[in-house]
Amino acid sequence: MAIIDVVKMDFESDEFVKKFGVTDKTPEGSMELSTWTQLIVSESQEAVLLRQGALDGPFGPGRHVLKTENIPVIGKVLNLPFGRSPFTAEVWYINRSMSLDVKWGTPDPIKLSDPKYDILIPVSARGQFGIQVQDTRKFFIKLVGTLKSFNKEDIRNYFKGMVLTVSKTVLAKQIIERQISVLEIATDLLYLSEKIEEELQGRLSEFGLKLVNFYVDTIDVVDDQDESIKTLRTALAKRAEMKIVGYNYQQERSLNILETAAANEGSSSGLMGASMGLGMGVGVGNAMGQMMGEVLPHASVKPAPAAVSPAPAMTMDEKISSIRKFAELKDAGLLTEEEFQVQKTKILNS
Repeated sequence: MAIIDVVKMDFESDEFVKKFGVTDKTPEGSMELSTWTQLIVSESQEAVLLRQGALDGPFGPGRHVLKTENIPVIGKVLNLPFGRSPFTAEVWYINRSMSLDVKWGTPDPIKLSDPKYDILIPVSARGQFGIQVQDTRKFFIKLVGTLKSFNKEDIRNYFKGMVLTVSKTVLAKQIIERQISVLEIATDLLYLSEKIEEELQGRLSEFGLKLVNFYVDTIDVVDDQDESIKTLRTALAKRAEMKIVGYNYQQERSLNILETAAANEGSSSGLMGASMGLGMGVGVGNAMGQMMGEVLPHASVKPAPAAVSPAPAMTMDEKISSIRKFAELKDAGLLTEEEFQVQKTKILNS
């Protein structure tokens, strides 16, 4: 085998480590070098020399001549004080440039306890981070081993479990400590990213790696098969509707009870409900007549006759519809804001 006089290496964008001389004919990459072989290391690279388990280096950017003076392991193993002496060794190159687009994500939903609604909410999370080799010797000894190369996918596979475990733990801890609802956590993604990065940084440094710019891109609630999440979303939508229209949960429950009682005719409770519905109908009718008299003073409005039969109670949809009609009168300039609020209150409380 011919002696190699010059050793150099180029990297693809996603490669971290490559072994020199790996070809179809030399799959192990072992090469015949000499004590005068030139080792060329480019910027953002480092190289190490491995012979019979002994590691020398790293060699930084520049041109290095393999001599017993600057590579003690050669003189120590071969005991060759001078001359062009051949020896077999492995040369490994390490890419020190940053790789900033290592993706991560949860393969299955993780369940987080929501402190605001006191239920378990399944979520999925994903993002990306950057990585850089910081300590070449430590990285080579702990991770590379007998591999012929080490790339971005290897990094993802090696540290997937660690990233997911730390991310889940930090998310759960921050939700509890800061009392943040899982449904509102998307507003704190940057803060959570910083906290997860702090936890991961020390763990990755044990392998000679530096974590750069860890990001949580999205946290999504997974509610396709979870009935509690569907119920919560329905309740939140209902609360938003109440806020827009201007009534609360207690008022809605009271109205529902009255409507149910009025529908149960033939029983004492049904008669009571009908009587209550009658009172509500008269109140709403008088309120409507009074409102129209105030809005249209020149119109001839006859007073409502005495009730001779129970008027059906207005359903919630009918009340909302009536309120919307008054809102249209207000928008048209026929009612002031104060008059509108008075009529809305009468309808909801009648």
